[in-house]
Amino acid sequence: MKRIAYSFLFLLLLASCNSHTKKILVVMKGNGTVDADTKTIILKDGGGTDEKTMQLNSSGKITLALQKEDGNTTVDIDGDGYFLLNGKKDTIVGSYQNYAAPSDTFKVVSQAELKKAIDSLQLLIENKNVSAANRNYFILPYHAAKITGNIEATIVSPYHRMTSIEKVGDKDPEVYRFWSVAEIRETIDKLKAMTVSKN
Repeated sequence: MKRIAYSFLFLLLLASCNSHTKKILVVMKGNGTVDADTKTIILKDGGGTDEKTMQLNSSGKITLALQKEDGNTTVDIDGDGYFLLNGKKDTIVGSYQNYAAPSDTFKVVSQAELKKAIDSLQLLIENKNVSAANRNYFILPYHAAKITGNIEATIVSPYHRMTSIEKVGDKDPEVYRFWSVAEIRETIDKLKAMTVSKN
């Protein structure tokens, strides 16, 4: 009897080690619904931005059905890890952020650093120099992108104001921050206003 119990425990542990987890953060407008059992996302028009998370276990590619008021579509999720699905009509962009090293000191930003920040943001909204290797992302409406293999990472969706995250133990948090293209354009305009014009 003990041998059967140990064999069952071994198989259970083996199965848990081989699990294939796909965690999907769905960013949407209004109050939509997400159904992991039927792999269906219903998108509705409405105010504000909402987000819902679904988690699926499958070793292969899965296809999610997106039901929208202006027609239906599908999105494929391939591989394991943490994905972001853009259920909004606007493109969203984002990148890895170092939330582990907040600075309490006042820092003077040089004009060169300001220009570099503006150029970097401009490239991001133009989908230039964007890649998973650079840990930055350009996600079109009704598309999904794998953000990281770490399903315990934190993804901050557009219009959230989170600027710090508590460090747990000695490991730095893995955080990815996303914005709407409109938010980035506003930021670029504010940064440009801080540049010194040369007459």
